[in-house]
Amino acid sequence: MTYKLIAIDIDDTLINDNKEVTPATQTALEQAVAHGVVVTLATGRAYASAQTLARQTKLNVPIITYQGALVKNLLDEKVLYERYVPQEASRKLFDYCLEKNLHLQTYIDDKLYAREENQKLLDYAKLNGTQYYIESDFIKVIEQPTPKLLIIDEPDYLDQVAVELRELLGSEVHITKSKPYFLEIMHKEGTKGHALTFLADHFGHELSECIAIGDSWNDHEMLEVAGLGVAMGNAIPALKELADYITASNNEDGVKEVIEKFVLNAE
Repeated sequence: MTYKLIAIDIDDTLINDNKEVTPATQTALEQAVAHGVVVTLATGRAYASAQTLARQTKLNVPIITYQGALVKNLLDEKVLYERYVPQEASRKLFDYCLEKNLHLQTYIDDKLYAREENQKLLDYAKLNGTQYYIESDFIKVIEQPTPKLLIIDEPDYLDQVAVELRELLGSEVHITKSKPYFLEIMHKEGTKGHALTFLADHFGHELSECIAIGDSWNDHEMLEVAGLGVAMGNAIPALKELADYITASNNEDGVKEVIEKFVLNAE
């Protein structure tokens, strides 16, 4: 099989634990592009955060952000695909989080907003290199279009919250975890799988000609639709179970291994 498009998650996949793309992986990305392969990112991060890394790695194609709720060009920043959380769901989620005293944050026009400054927000902003804004009257923010809302709490508790929210919000939203302590709510078509399907069609490629690489459960939709779904060596067990191939970890240039095996040295 000749693969023509590679979609790569960022955190714990493309970058190592030092938050870096290693020189070896960077070289592999450049070699894949030189072979005519479209290399893109597929991340839960905001576009502003993801595009910085994409430009550093010399990519110049549309990238998948907000778990798939936004696909945007790097060159002219044209929006190609966008899905907002339904307004009714946003309001229900706001009321639920207020009642449960849960930390809720969201993105408006690629800016991060929260109701109050706390350690959860500070840690998140540091992790993603993201500036944040405080709006005490948070309903003003909730009533604006957003690609993603995010709750931060303990993993086990978030598992319970997810069950309750799926019942409360229904089938119009997509709920997933990007990390054990991040519960994210998007439009039902705001998944990496939907976005990869769109992007493959945009470039005129079949999904069978696509490779998807990830480590967390929020990657499973794109691994399932791609012709080759790859789980990192450090991926969660559930993702490894459904993957077609398991590569090395993010600290062992796992992305480089995939590119070399299935693109550069493919027979």
